[in-house]
Amino acid sequence: MTTTTPHRHGLRDFYENPAVPVASGPARTLRQARVLAAALGPSTEHPRTILDIGCGDATAAATAAPLLAGHRVIGVDWSQDALTRARTRLPCTVRGELTALPLRTAAADAVLFSEVIEHLVDPDTALAEIHRVLRPGGHLMLSTPNLAAWYNRALLLAGVQPVFSEVSLRAIHGRPGKEVVGHLRLYTARALREFVTAAGFTVVGLTGAPFHGVPRPLRALDRLACVRPQLASILLLHARKT
Repeated sequence: MTTTTPHRHGLRDFYENPAVPVASGPARTLRQARVLAAALGPSTEHPRTILDIGCGDATAAATAAPLLAGHRVIGVDWSQDALTRARTRLPCTVRGELTALPLRTAAADAVLFSEVIEHLVDPDTALAEIHRVLRPGGHLMLSTPNLAAWYNRALLLAGVQPVFSEVSLRAIHGRPGKEVVGHLRLYTARALREFVTAAGFTVVGLTGAPFHGVPRPLRALDRLACVRPQLASILLLHARKT
């Protein structure tokens, strides 16, 4: 199956295009927000600064907001179009590149990094920058699609390109789905743990979350797969700056 999309000249043009999806699913956003709220504690005692890096249109931040009430959430993105939309939901936003975040060292207590790392050319520098802007002991909440999701294992055995993977920014080739989403890198649970640890973080927990794009008849099975993160559609990782 091949689906075409309007021509784009490069990564920046791709992400500045309003038609490109910039929001993650609400179910996994709420899971992350619950873990983070428990880790940070009540905002009445000590309001914290949370960076939503790669905030997109701030749909995820708005979904998480009730669970993080009282804490200060700052959206960061490189797409001006996404930030324009984000400002309708999030009062404080900053435009910046992940390779050089416009924030001082140890400025944040926590970072939300949802559905971003799979889009990056240079994830090493991105994690180094996140490590820099977090205070010692600060929290990283990262989510990303799982290359080894249960259905991707079956697809590979059948010789089909895995879900979430891309071979082109202009069209879908050889995999299920109708939407080009610009994924450049995909991680298994083991690879993600090792990568984040090597960047100077201690992994606190790794859980799974379902994917909203799974066909309805298979959604119960997708939820069941979350019992084992290695098989889940989405990986949710909680780490702390070492």
